[in-house]
Amino acid sequence: VQLQASGGGLVQAGGSLRLSCAGSGFSFSRYGMGWFRHAPGEDREFIAVIDWSGRRTTYADSVKGRFTISRDNAKNTVYLQMDSLQPEDTAVYSCARSRFGLTSRQNEYDYWGQGTQVTVSS
Repeated sequence: VQLQASGGGLVQAGGSLRLSCAGSGFSFSRYGMGWFRHAPGEDREFIAVIDWSGRRTTYADSVKGRFTISRDNAKNTVYLQMDSLQPEDTAVYSCARSRFGLTSRQNEYDYWGQGTQVTVSS
């Protein structure tokens, strides 16, 4: 199983970025997929999760209304569209495979990607 995140970068406050996470080595369309972020000095934080079909999603309150998770099972890819970015969104963003569908619990994810850095300047 491999998860490869990409799309991070430096953006000004109020800007947007779209992260991608390509999965391989497993039946991608059978699993929920989540995004987490980890800022220096803080615990890793759940951001969003999408079920296997793409029809159901859950978001952290901190990003609700600004971030959108989606997936393309034909491309084995999950996306995170991030709008209205703020400096507090600066972190390494990682994707992960869920063992239990729509869950925010980190211990219910079994494979993690290496992460992509997102930096938001004020």
